[in-house]
Amino acid sequence: MNLNQVTLPVTNIPQAVEFYTILGFNLIVDTPHYARFECPEGEATFSLVLEVGAEHGAVIYFEHQGLDAWVEQLIAKGIEFKQLPTDQTYLWREAILFDPSGNKIKLYWAGENRLNPPWRVN
Repeated sequence: MNLNQVTLPVTNIPQAVEFYTILGFNLIVDTPHYARFECPEGEATFSLVLEVGAEHGAVIYFEHQGLDAWVEQLIAKGIEFKQLPTDQTYLWREAILFDPSGNKIKLYWAGENRLNPPWRVN
């Protein structure tokens, strides 16, 4: 089994498309009610669907080995962060921001600890 994609609800497709394009994702589908992106590395995709008034409870994570430099580049492009890169007790380094629709995004680097933390179940 392979995960196909994650779809986030957004309240404004053009605004959301601009935001995720600034983050570095490649737009592959663009309609008035739906957009889909390829991640810059690997084969993962994610999409946006227009849902005015949608409740937001999901958190989406994007991993990048050069996290600190990536965050600095995004700040220079006008992206605002709730939390700058911070080492977490679960051995990930994370920065937190919100997209224009209020979806929580964590940019992080976990390296080997993403799939193989010291407390992994055998």
